[in-house]
Amino acid sequence: MKYKKLALGLCMLMGCGMTANAQKAHPRKNILWFDATANFKRFTIKDSITYYLERSKDAGVTDVVVDLKPITGEVLYPSKIAPVMKEWKGEYESGVKDLSWDMLTVFLEEGHRLGLKVHASTNVFVAGHNHFDRGVVFSDPSKTNWQTISYLPGTGFTKITEQKNKYSAMLNPANRDVQKYELSILKELVKMYPKLDGIILDRVRYDALATDFSDYSRKAFEKHLGKKVSRWPEDILSYTTGEKPEKVKGPLFNQWIEWRAKIIHDFVYEARGVIKKANPKIVFGDYTGSWYPTYYELGVNWASKDYDPSKEFSWATQNYKKYAYAEALDLFTTGNYYFEVTKEEKNKIDTSKVNRTEAAQTKAAEDWYTVEGSADLVNRLTGGKIPVYAGLYVEQYKGHPEQFVKAMKMCRAKSDGAMVFDIVHIINYGWWKELKEGLKN
Repeated sequence: MKYKKLALGLCMLMGCGMTANAQKAHPRKNILWFDATANFKRFTIKDSITYYLERSKDAGVTDVVVDLKPITGEVLYPSKIAPVMKEWKGEYESGVKDLSWDMLTVFLEEGHRLGLKVHASTNVFVAGHNHFDRGVVFSDPSKTNWQTISYLPGTGFTKITEQKNKYSAMLNPANRDVQKYELSILKELVKMYPKLDGIILDRVRYDALATDFSDYSRKAFEKHLGKKVSRWPEDILSYTTGEKPEKVKGPLFNQWIEWRAKIIHDFVYEARGVIKKANPKIVFGDYTGSWYPTYYELGVNWASKDYDPSKEFSWATQNYKKYAYAEALDLFTTGNYYFEVTKEEKNKIDTSKVNRTEAAQTKAAEDWYTVEGSADLVNRLTGGKIPVYAGLYVEQYKGHPEQFVKAMKMCRAKSDGAMVFDIVHIINYGWWKELKEGLKN
């Protein structure tokens, strides 16, 4: 031990530029996600949970993530705060939940028996499914005004529940009532399940660049500025006229971007405090997309505080780096959600046909729109400070199992492991052999 300390001290004296945190080896993990609604019926059966955990273990999975709070805002555990999801009818699975036994308890017991780490996932700033008019913002009148307000060309200020082209009824992250409610759910979940290995947050973000333009956000932003916004919302954002309106940035646009990043930054640190107080040993994690050059549109700065985006991007103020939150995390998993695996494959991207549907993605052909390039970007911006697990969306490889295997190997080579979303696709495509091949050492 003393030799490791000596080596670190010499390194610091010689100016090698590595911190004690960066010296620490990060745990290797192969993470498999279990979506709540896509697997609803499947995981209302105890034997089914055991069966798929055993198959996951055999394939080389080390950690599973159980989605306990899908986008409706309902939960899959006996909460006293949030409504419990008792039934579901969706694209993949339909069923009725047997409330006489607890799903997460079975996942914990069976997962730990197999030597798997079990994490819980919650979708934070969302509380409704627009395609089904279902969820907390639809059913609870006291929370209807929590939904985010978009500023759109043509319709102006528009509630998210009226935008049926979007399936997630996102909330306003700046609303303190929303924050307190979501924090109370996280605290309840961690205290109810002391054997939980980790908790991974999802959708800790704004819906899009055009949100949130509610009266609440206007007052909060003006308080942050220390002055009134004379032209709302034009001083921040407006649109050109014509058949295809384009966004026009106002004089306060960059300050608005900075403020939104502060909102998310402050919440992440507060969530960490609440969760760690409830269980100091639990792993605190987060999921985001990997496309940092455009992820500012969602109010998220997942980089390290040592990285200064203002030197690369015109949208970043000099203070934007203050609201980076990588250092708050024990585990960070990113969506490297691209069919193209290597940087060389960037040249094969057909920007007229590429299908990118994740929030804030564009149709550009860039290195960071490949699995390899995006993993390199994440590594550079987080600076080795935290464990990073590059993630894949299995559905993007439908009909191309060899590309899926190649992508998994790239994730494991370029980060501390791989995150695979979602088990439902592995089951539907019968890709257990491919999963095992991609995750093997």
